[in-house]
Amino acid sequence: MKIYSLLTLSTLLLGISCKAQDVKAVVKTSDENTTLETKNLYKNLSQLRENGFLFGNQDALAYGVNWKYQEGRCDIKDVTGDYPGIYGWDLGGTEHKSDTDIDGVPFVKMKQWIKEIYDRGGVSTMSWHMDNPFTGKNAWDTTPNSFASILPNGSKHELYKSWLDNSVKFFLSLKGSDGKPIPILYRPFHELTGNWFWWCKNNATPEQFKEVWKFTVDYYKSKGVHNLLYVYNTSMVKSREEFLEYYPGADYADIISFDNYEYNDPTKDNSFVENNLKLFEILDQIAKEQNKLTAFAEVGYEAIPYDKFWTKTLLESIGKYKISYVLAWRNHGWQEQEKKMHYYVPYKGQVSEKDFIAFFNLNQTLFQKDVSYKLMYK
Repeated sequence: MKIYSLLTLSTLLLGISCKAQDVKAVVKTSDENTTLETKNLYKNLSQLRENGFLFGNQDALAYGVNWKYQEGRCDIKDVTGDYPGIYGWDLGGTEHKSDTDIDGVPFVKMKQWIKEIYDRGGVSTMSWHMDNPFTGKNAWDTTPNSFASILPNGSKHELYKSWLDNSVKFFLSLKGSDGKPIPILYRPFHELTGNWFWWCKNNATPEQFKEVWKFTVDYYKSKGVHNLLYVYNTSMVKSREEFLEYYPGADYADIISFDNYEYNDPTKDNSFVENNLKLFEILDQIAKEQNKLTAFAEVGYEAIPYDKFWTKTLLESIGKYKISYVLAWRNHGWQEQEKKMHYYVPYKGQVSEKDFIAFFNLNQTLFQKDVSYKLMYK
């Protein structure tokens, strides 16, 4: 039980130890008409970095290992007794007005969970595995010229706008019990420096990407969507220049982040830690220059076979850097096609369970009980 953390966070988030000019700097977002609750979330996330980072995982309330759609259940809660501090969701499926997202989660249920999360003071972030508008195939179809097709003069620009309109309806429908629009950390075109999605850098020039990003942000604002904080997200890169090559500019992003997964045995290969530390150093420098927040927007080690992954590998890969949140990927469970388990946070009895509890009990890891509505959105 981290019973001390609420007092610590209350002191921190009330601004007792925060200089006035620091608060003023962090509340400037990419949307000049950002809702008060969204602006407060940004401010409080900024201040929280002095204490630690929010932790959570994708689709945490929808399903887990060997269960699905059980009211109030969550693998993280099963293990720790507490809910995550941050929850990931996906918009994939809204393109076609589908009832469910790309992973089968009903949007009706998703909206209810996002409301519950907001009401109890948690934070939600969203990605969008958008189908390829050029070919009609999925997000992983990298047919040449796909990205160019959604440029303002592109052949699929109007189709892209209609898909955005569907997401506008979704974002505007997110309301808390207080009737206020629920703030969302929105991560479009994620992992853009990879080569596996139709929007990645192998399929778009820097100028094209920046133009679409800016158009998208401006389009949301023009439609009255003012509850988004925009998360610029790359895969692993090796230099400041590479990270910023496709960056739309400080006026069009609120949080800068990257995704990375552990694929090797961390007891024999320390490259995951080393590479993350190098990239966090780059992000830290940019964030300080531009008054941005940083995040580890997607991370994981499938099936977590190393029993000290949390307190050893993951924490060491973050090091001294003050980041806003860490989001582990989803606990899908058994994959029939691949004949293996697919999960990224432990469940009861999993080999890293004890280490995850130790990770949970650390001062710097912030879960649901470490935050509250009054602290995050006011």
